[in-house]
Amino acid sequence: VIQAVFFGICVLTDLSSLLTKGNDSQEQERQLKKLISLRDWMMAVLAFPIGVFVVTMFWSIYIYDRELVYPKLLDNFIPAWLNHGMHTTVLPFILIEMRTTHHQYPSRTCGLAAVCTFAVAYILWVCWIHHVTGVWVYPLLEYLSPGVKIIFFTAVTIIINIFYLLGEVLNNYIWDTQK
Repeated sequence: VIQAVFFGICVLTDLSSLLTKGNDSQEQERQLKKLISLRDWMMAVLAFPIGVFVVTMFWSIYIYDRELVYPKLLDNFIPAWLNHGMHTTVLPFILIEMRTTHHQYPSRTCGLAAVCTFAVAYILWVCWIHHVTGVWVYPLLEYLSPGVKIIFFTAVTIIINIFYLLGEVLNNYIWDTQK
């Protein structure tokens, strides 16, 4: 969903940019700048770090033991192409986007705070689903003790923050910018 919303905003930004080119409307220019800021924020805080995390975590666990993250039973309901759409194609598309469009990253403090907020909110949502249904969204969590879950969730949050920093470094390297 994050990727779909992000790339939808990218398309909207590109179309708006094309439609307002040569137009002297300051209001349209102001709105376009807001849209570009939203696109850049989403890339920095959500699309890149969460996208890279999903691909690396999903396939790492899948290779180790697919039943921990994507039970074979799901093959009956979710075709392979859709699985790759959710867990594979995210990475090349986000890298293409990073290479083709310069993104202005927020301050490191604000960016990391936003990434942490999202990670904690998502973890709480996963725990809430378990609380309500008694089923873990990710089968791996069934096998972890409460203490190990805390360590796991902390590690996940740290890894996502590392991917945020990696995205910032990669963006600066590609576009040869320094803050």
